[in-house]
Amino acid sequence: MQYLLAMDVGNTHIKMQLMDGYESIGSFRLTTKIERTSDEYGVCIREFLNTCGLVKDNVMDVVISSVVPKIMYSLTSAIYKYLGKEPMVIGPGIKTGIQMRMENPKSVGADRIVDVVAGYHICQDSCIVIDFGTATTFNYISSKGVFEYTVIAPGLGISANALTANTAKLPDIEIQKPASILGRNTISGMQAGVVYGYIGLVEYIVKQMKKELRDEKCKVIATGGMGKVIANETDVIDIYDPYLAGKGIMAIYQKNKA
Repeated sequence: MQYLLAMDVGNTHIKMQLMDGYESIGSFRLTTKIERTSDEYGVCIREFLNTCGLVKDNVMDVVISSVVPKIMYSLTSAIYKYLGKEPMVIGPGIKTGIQMRMENPKSVGADRIVDVVAGYHICQDSCIVIDFGTATTFNYISSKGVFEYTVIAPGLGISANALTANTAKLPDIEIQKPASILGRNTISGMQAGVVYGYIGLVEYIVKQMKKELRDEKCKVIATGGMGKVIANETDVIDIYDPYLAGKGIMAIYQKNKA
């Protein structure tokens, strides 16, 4: 069997997924470090395949979605050296199947393009795709497959880090929802402020987007590492899919593989 290796390079993590069609059969996450060499990336890719019981011949092709240009030379060199593949990099000239109606389309990151492609592939209708990454993005695609609007907010991790970095006595905290918003100590009070506050942020932004779009019925799809923390606590999110990027990359690959 051969699989597509989908690589989603973000500011905090690189997520690798092996895609069998639109199903992820294995995923691996590593920290995004600019100083890694091509050999270090190559070893990580090889170990990922080993944990899945696969070898390089099981990799059909490689597609990269990246918002970190500085690591691309080492990463693409690793793929060529260790897999013998020339990766497809999502960017200008790549067919996506969606229209861009942003004021400056070139400023839109590959991560957001992959998200809306996946969201539209799943819904075949208008949707808001929320990606809980280093930043949290809310991206709207219309029923006609037009990427029209976006909202960008500080990520959940950034919000928590800002609270501790700019105060003298507040400690680092684990991002989790406490039993009650009524904290009885510093830790639970901070967790309540960060998590419940972020739930409120998500719910208000989604509500206001739907109101101004006059599209109350559009689906809301969430993804991203921190997404599950919020998705479980609100009814404004219809679908949480941790493998959304892989599905978007697969959809783009299928449109370009010829």
